[in-house]
Amino acid sequence: MSSSERNVFLCNCNATMMLDADAIGRASGTKPHVHQAMCQRELGRFKEAAGGDMIVACTQEQRLLREVADEVPQVRTINFVNVRETAGWSAEGRQATPKIAALLTVAALPEPEPVPIVNYRSDGNVLIVGPLERALDWAAMLHASLSVTVLATSAGHDDALRGPRDVPVFTGRLTRRAGWLGAFEAEWSQDNPIDLDLCTRCNACVKACPEHAIGPNLQVDLDRCKSHRACVAACGIVGAIDFSRRDQARSGRFDAVLDLSEARWFRQHQPPQGYFAPGHDPLAQAKAAAELVAAVGEFEKPKFFDYKASICAHSRSEKIGCTQCIDVCSTRAIRPDGDKIFVEPHLCMGCGACTTVCPSGAITYRYPSAADLGARIRTLLATSERAGGRDPGILIHAAGSAAVIEDLARAGRGLPARMMPVEVEHIASVGIDLWMAALAWGATSVGVLATGDEAPEYHEALRAQMAIAQTIANAQGYQGEHFRLIDARVDDVDAKLWGWQVALPPRVAATFAATNDKRRTLAHAFEHLAQHAPVPVASIPLPAGSPFGTLAIDKDACTMCLSCVGACPEAALLDHAESPMLRFIEANCVQCGLCVKTCPEKALALVPRLDLTPEARAPRVLNEAKVFSCMRCGKPMGTEKLVFAMIERLRTHSMFARPGSLERLSMCADCRVIDLMTNENPADIRNI
Repeated sequence: MSSSERNVFLCNCNATMMLDADAIGRASGTKPHVHQAMCQRELGRFKEAAGGDMIVACTQEQRLLREVADEVPQVRTINFVNVRETAGWSAEGRQATPKIAALLTVAALPEPEPVPIVNYRSDGNVLIVGPLERALDWAAMLHASLSVTVLATSAGHDDALRGPRDVPVFTGRLTRRAGWLGAFEAEWSQDNPIDLDLCTRCNACVKACPEHAIGPNLQVDLDRCKSHRACVAACGIVGAIDFSRRDQARSGRFDAVLDLSEARWFRQHQPPQGYFAPGHDPLAQAKAAAELVAAVGEFEKPKFFDYKASICAHSRSEKIGCTQCIDVCSTRAIRPDGDKIFVEPHLCMGCGACTTVCPSGAITYRYPSAADLGARIRTLLATSERAGGRDPGILIHAAGSAAVIEDLARAGRGLPARMMPVEVEHIASVGIDLWMAALAWGATSVGVLATGDEAPEYHEALRAQMAIAQTIANAQGYQGEHFRLIDARVDDVDAKLWGWQVALPPRVAATFAATNDKRRTLAHAFEHLAQHAPVPVASIPLPAGSPFGTLAIDKDACTMCLSCVGACPEAALLDHAESPMLRFIEANCVQCGLCVKTCPEKALALVPRLDLTPEARAPRVLNEAKVFSCMRCGKPMGTEKLVFAMIERLRTHSMFARPGSLERLSMCADCRVIDLMTNENPADIRNI
């Protein structure tokens, strides 16, 4: 939307906020409608002015205001912005005009491009697994709404199987579990010789067993059983008892799972969609049962990621390089797939941590994309500066942490006027590329607000990335703490925000736009920060594991075999078309280590650093060698070092014990054949 098309509505919420509507309008390029009780006695005024593309600075009464706007045919779109808890309700509310203008301007940006959709389908085929009594109790309550199967993992009490049989019941031990909503797969071993699904509960076996090894719960005590098999005879044509069935594998496919076991099926931090493990809490069990009933039908979610396999640094030729995305994924949605990775979109929950730790940008976040989110952050900072804001910072948070911000506004000092909130799908989806870009765009602080419910590996990854970013900023003289992870569970959020000293930004704000190419965005940010650095530096040493760096080479050990060139997925290592030469483009290196692991001579080592000179983007020679020519015809064969190393290694091999055999290694293939035919008889040739 252009400025002229925006129809902005402000409300000071019963005079609890000091709003400078004129200043906000000038900064955001609008003429806002100002209210004091927009959701109450001024609701009519709101409806009369409604129309076009609307931005409403109220989220408290969003439902009511949307309903009223829906009655006006002239309304095209409507976006709601929270300026009360994020700006107006603050100890610095009078200084929050630049922030409010920035929030309104961002709300007018075009919607991000739509992303592909991942579909689920559930027909209500549910597996309840756990202790027999507990599983049967919930099966009795759910079978009228769902198609229920029970897998009992422990024997029940004597009266557990009394009453009508409403659902299939199996007993056994889980051996495999996998899947997601609509596509769960379970395998179990049938430990009990009595198949409870076939059993008619006639108790003939109980009465026939001479050792009383079968109780009313229809479980066979194999320690007491003496193999008389009277129970088998008593079962007769029903055929529910078969001792050869013990440990036989069983399997089934289910749409959803209610796990009542002591230990959860899926141990990862974020289990799959359609899997419910409420534990022993009856209230949690009831909630899970209600969600199971609701999880029937067709559903969809965004496909949160894109993957470009050609630059993935996971593996080459069975040598493992980078595994950071696999290690950080809390849903186990990512697995190795040969030299690449495979991301199961049905398991991906959109945390985006894989994209944050990916050194090459092979996997990128789509919801929103880095380009779209970067545009929002840049617009916030630019509008705040245009409106006279000072020392701007951004606070990245997920929707779940909005309650933390609201609590600050209601019970404390709220957010500082300089801290502008940016809501994202998940905090782990934003990483060093946009943090460094924000610093280049003029942000003094980039905070990430965590609720504490996130997977621990996400916090570790964010802190590691922040350590790299902070090292780069401080090394160039940008003093102070620019990046901070705030954990609402263990940190005093109010103190962490209000006690955050202003750090030094660049003198001039950058104007470049973020792209979906992670390394390109970082290159733009590094170039701008280096250009305006208070302390210009050429190279910055970085912590181990950083995605930037160079290679150290032992030239004496290197034979110029160039296997490292073939292993490099980023085109950081290059050969030369006309001479034996190993070249290196440092800006392309992601420090995956594939070249180090591939080198047969162990001649390479990673050196993490950030080279800020233009030479980092151009090929430079790491090593070169003299050409070895065929001793017979003079044809080039390779490098001297490579040929000499080959000869030295094969010198003691039995195949080269005959006189003249070793010398042939100094000949090209054609000359080798000629020499064999000239100096050896046919019998000798067959023995070579």
